[in-house]
Amino acid sequence: MPEPVKCKGSIITSELQSSRAMVFAIEEINNSTELLPGIRLGYQIYDSCASVPVAVHVAFQFLNSFDPVFYTGNSCSQYGMVMAVVGDSGSTTSISISRVISSFNIPQVSHFSTCACLSDKQQYPSFLRTIPSDQFQAEALAKLVKHFGWTWIGAVRSDSDYGNNGMASFLEAAQKEGICVEYSVSFYRTHPQSKIQKVADVIRRSTAVVVVAFAALGDMRILLEELSREPSPPRQWIGAESWITYSELTRFSFCAGAIGFGIQKSVIPGLKEFLLNLSPSEVAASEILSEFWEDAFNCTLKTIPAADKKVCDGTEDIQNLQSQYTDTSQLRITNMVYKAVYAIAHAIHNAVCPGKNTTAKCDKLTKLEPKQILTQLKKVNFSQNGYDVSFDANGDPVAIYELVNWQKSQTGIIDMITVGLYDASLPVGQEFRIDRNITWMEGSMQVPVSVCTDSCPPGTRKVLQKGKPICCYDCIPCPEGEISNTTDSTDCFPCHKEFWPDAKRDTCIPKPIEFLSFQDILGIILATFSVVGACLAIITSAVFFHHRTTPVVRANNSELSFLLLISLTLCFLCSLTFIGAPSEWSCMLRHTAFGITFVLCISCVLGKTIVVLMAFKATLPGTNVMKWFGPPQQRMTVVSFTFIQVLICTIWLLLSPPFPIKNLTTYKEKIILECALGSPIGFWAVLGYIGLLASFCFVLAVLARKLPDNFNEAKLITFSMLIFCAVWITFIPAYVSSPGKFTVVVEIFAILASSFGLIMCIFVPKCFIILFKPERNTKKYLMNKNQS
Repeated sequence: MPEPVKCKGSIITSELQSSRAMVFAIEEINNSTELLPGIRLGYQIYDSCASVPVAVHVAFQFLNSFDPVFYTGNSCSQYGMVMAVVGDSGSTTSISISRVISSFNIPQVSHFSTCACLSDKQQYPSFLRTIPSDQFQAEALAKLVKHFGWTWIGAVRSDSDYGNNGMASFLEAAQKEGICVEYSVSFYRTHPQSKIQKVADVIRRSTAVVVVAFAALGDMRILLEELSREPSPPRQWIGAESWITYSELTRFSFCAGAIGFGIQKSVIPGLKEFLLNLSPSEVAASEILSEFWEDAFNCTLKTIPAADKKVCDGTEDIQNLQSQYTDTSQLRITNMVYKAVYAIAHAIHNAVCPGKNTTAKCDKLTKLEPKQILTQLKKVNFSQNGYDVSFDANGDPVAIYELVNWQKSQTGIIDMITVGLYDASLPVGQEFRIDRNITWMEGSMQVPVSVCTDSCPPGTRKVLQKGKPICCYDCIPCPEGEISNTTDSTDCFPCHKEFWPDAKRDTCIPKPIEFLSFQDILGIILATFSVVGACLAIITSAVFFHHRTTPVVRANNSELSFLLLISLTLCFLCSLTFIGAPSEWSCMLRHTAFGITFVLCISCVLGKTIVVLMAFKATLPGTNVMKWFGPPQQRMTVVSFTFIQVLICTIWLLLSPPFPIKNLTTYKEKIILECALGSPIGFWAVLGYIGLLASFCFVLAVLARKLPDNFNEAKLITFSMLIFCAVWITFIPAYVSSPGKFTVVVEIFAILASSFGLIMCIFVPKCFIILFKPERNTKKYLMNKNQS
């Protein structure tokens, strides 16, 4: 036979308090006239020593035992009949016990086994609990971490069913919340010291400020002791209910500011008096109570004193003892034991007293089977001391947690303060409530920051870092033309085609609209030159009209000269239609007016050139050409050439006229208001016709430039046409390549340059003679062919 398994280590006073609370509850029930009247419950308390072998041994022990069941009072009517089990504290030991007793349908109600795996009714059909499953706590912890904006955390856990399953549930819930885990390490109290030290080093070296600990009380104590040996960076601890509500850990001052979920605090009337009411005989009769007494007062109950302990002399006063056993200010898990006992009592009551008056005695001779109790346990629904007790289909109660914060008082003592509540039965988004200020690590009132990468501001997008979790990323500015208007945006989106991002690229603003306006410097300059040119043409007309009878004016057909000056005035003024915001009428007017006035102008120049040629041909003997090209024919020539251009413009306007558009392609960041040609063929036909006439005029002027005369106008026309053609030949590539409003500027410049070229070359020399050289304004001088 193997050696009997013995418990190691000292007694855990909180567990002793729980076992005594069970005795207190049973005595309350036995003294009750409403619950199980006439029936007394017995009990047997075993110590599992938080050990699986011991727990299994205990399970077989009470299954096979035929010893009378101990209780306070007379012997029970039945021997060795276990109706239910309360326990165990640890999930691993509860799993071991459940696997043994579930075959016998013996209900097991645990007060502190929180592993989510125990909700599996296929594997643990007879298991129930008064404490919520870790599944609820894991989801609550994940929501807590998310609530405070922590996306980069560390995780430590007990290497047990409780720790491994609880952490697995938490990590799954955290992943759904977008939380990343830098590390997840496990340890157990029986592991070598080197393993515990490695876990502590991982915590010290990590960059995550927040550490979530899903560890049993004993394991957590060992880890904190290891961390206290060497100074480490401040850490914000997030605790599970297994350790966050235990005051014995508050001696580790570096954990001040810890926060986590604990079972609700409760009040059990009369329990404190019961715990303190320990008689010497009762202590001496119990091995566990004797061990507790000796440890608490550092004395021995044996008659022979130990080497380091005196004999207890009866002066020990438990009333003044400061211990977890006597502390009833934080009744959390103890209340779970209390509720478990009452749940079993109600199940037995419903089995042996069905439909009977609660004041009548129940039939204690009713033969009961554990399966009956299990069936009734699943149905119980009652309230005890204001706390509801019921189980769902998985044997779990409604999950309600208090949010507990370790706050350091002015005296330096760490107090556990309830700062909020989590109720899993409430609708999604309403489960969580914080109603008090929270003190964080190092006494700060500011929520600590624990992120792998700072949030990406609006105007940027997240790009994951290769080989790292999704919480580690780089913030890349949005590309040109795109924005992001939220923090931590994963994508940038383009603005509407008429909008453009601002400098921060977090807002789309309307694109600035650009066109050649009268307020622009270029617009002002061009408009000034246009008006000056028109005034110059009008002044020239006035000079010519005043001296209309002089030979210079009358030479080469004064009528064509006046018509040319009028057309030049119109040419200068038509450039004004190109300035300002394009509209339907201005788009149609600017090109047609320009085309017609220029053809009129070139037609006049062409007429004058033909007159020069014909005039010299007429001086030859035997010729009579001037009668074929007199004033009527000259007028018809001008009208005919101009009519062709009018016809071209009319067809263009009827078929596909120019129209205003918003040019969104030339510049990405602004809108260009311009006139679309409508039909490019129409536009180039107008220009082509002007070019054809100009070329023809230029050729004729070149032919007539050497004809003898003191005032041969053909030379002036040659220079004017040379300038005209040069301007419009360079206009074509400049027009095609100029962006935005500069296209209009190029066109206006070409109009003004060619118009100034005509008026300067043809009329300025004549005006100079009229105004400053009147001696040359004579017929004799003009007809003197030999004088230079």
